[in-house]
Amino acid sequence: MEISLNGFNESIATFEAEEGVTAGMPVKITGNGKVGKCGKSDNFCGIAVNVRDEFAAVQLGGYVRLPYAESTPPKIGYQGIGCADDTKIEAEENGRIILITDIDTVDKTCGMIL
Repeated sequence: MEISLNGFNESIATFEAEEGVTAGMPVKITGNGKVGKCGKSDNFCGIAVNVRDEFAAVQLGGYVRLPYAESTPPKIGYQGIGCADDTKIEAEENGRIILITDIDTVDKTCGMIL
């Protein structure tokens, strides 16, 4: 039996998007009502699910899948997670505490509940 966590407790808000923000990337708050790309070791606020014109719909809660950096892969369970770069996440001691629910070692992605 397969399970699905898609749609669980999703919450999405619209922010002004800085240049370079694209759908699927983790983003951070960069100013009043504004999000931008993350850099190494940044704590992200959510995932840009849609970007149009100068605005981004950002998922702040619920289940998401993201690619992870092979150098510091996450483990199942609660742990600190930060950005490895502007598209991948990594396990990080001082990162945001997130529940990792599943890991795909072939695709190098993991599921998490924000």
